[in-house]
Amino acid sequence: MDRLSVTPATAPPWPAFLRQVESAILARRLFPDGGRILVAVSGGLDSMVLLRALCQLAPAHRWRVTAAHFNHLLRGPAADADERLVRKTARALGIPLVVGRGNVRQSARRLGVSLEMAGRERRHQFLARAARRLGIPVVALAHHSDDQVELFFLRLLRGAGGQGLAGMKWSNPSPSHPSITLVRPLLHQSKAALAELARAGGVPFSEDATNASLAFERNRIRHELIPLLRQKYQPALMETVPRLMELAGAESEVVTALAEKWLRARRRTAYRRLAAAVQRRVLQLQLFQLGQPADFDLIERLRASPEKPLALNPSQTILRDSAGLLRLRKTENQQFDPARLRLLLREGKGRAHFDGLTLAWAIERVAGTNFSREPNIEYFDAAKVGARIRLRHWQPGDRFQPIGCASTRKLQDLFVNLKIPRAQRRRRVVAATVRGEIFWVEGLRMSEQFKLTPSTRWRLRWHWRRS
Repeated sequence: MDRLSVTPATAPPWPAFLRQVESAILARRLFPDGGRILVAVSGGLDSMVLLRALCQLAPAHRWRVTAAHFNHLLRGPAADADERLVRKTARALGIPLVVGRGNVRQSARRLGVSLEMAGRERRHQFLARAARRLGIPVVALAHHSDDQVELFFLRLLRGAGGQGLAGMKWSNPSPSHPSITLVRPLLHQSKAALAELARAGGVPFSEDATNASLAFERNRIRHELIPLLRQKYQPALMETVPRLMELAGAESEVVTALAEKWLRARRRTAYRRLAAAVQRRVLQLQLFQLGQPADFDLIERLRASPEKPLALNPSQTILRDSAGLLRLRKTENQQFDPARLRLLLREGKGRAHFDGLTLAWAIERVAGTNFSREPNIEYFDAAKVGARIRLRHWQPGDRFQPIGCASTRKLQDLFVNLKIPRAQRRRRVVAATVRGEIFWVEGLRMSEQFKLTPSTRWRLRWHWRRS
């Protein structure tokens, strides 16, 4: 159950804290004097301290502060209590408040993504809309140094490069609208420091019970991995990781600047003479510009194979010429079967037929990873797969990560290694999420990315049979 934390108001030890926050804001020019600020306030500890701090600093800089709260409608009465707390606090501080609501669970099901991802997207959309409607150019977020460390390990475990490991920036454009700037004035403050300030200053805040749930990867990193590393390996982890992130970010910015300069130049150094890091960033920037995914495997294949077309999808190939520039080409290949079928995996059971294949599925409540092995049956994490999927045949450029493999591989290479005849390959059915990620391939092992884990709560039972 969520609970509200309120401590008696005493003379808060805030002067030093306010000077630190003010110094960070001024040094990085996060807010101009006389400017308007929209503060994202969830009702939790971090955002309530940020709101109080900016309101105390506002008179000296003529800032006009407005609070914004988004109710995700996920926690029933507890979420409504958060909203009431933010409303009460805004009234007490004498500042305007804008409130939004959104059914995040419904959005997650519609888009086939996790609750965390759907919530983040809906929240950013609300903040950007509110800021634009009110004519406020900046939104203040309460991320702190502990958030940075958790993000570092999240991205490290997912194989991020230097850009990803650099973590959050003090300011960056909103992912929902580039005209709105997101700023993070508390990035150098620790969670413990914010908690002490709230206790000493009588700042009321709500505590979200889901923050303790180990069903979420970030919470497992927060409550299990980081304490273990601090206890057994590096007591100063919360200081060393931010330093590493700072170094990774600075070096990544240099590589990006060199790549951009090379791409802008009229007379360029030969691509093959560039450092490997700059070569990769040159390709990455071009892929972004072409609207293509810039995953590590694709970039490495482009680096290693000049003048060789690589399939991106059934209708496009991409080629890196000897000068280092990328070119998209349309392809026509009638040898691959274009048949497709969309399915909605509702709770319960279902059945479908697709090109000689009979499929039956069930969404089942489960705890853990235990299941019995049966012929032609696989089990997947239903939340990762999502509610909407597509059935189709193998297409050029398809990539798949079999269970136990560290990265994706071309389906064509997997078929060749398994000595599957060419004619049979084109009949193989694959199942993909709405994001295009393949979670099942007829005749192959299940996907590493969609396997059951200790945090799985709902599993997809997937049964197929060839007629």
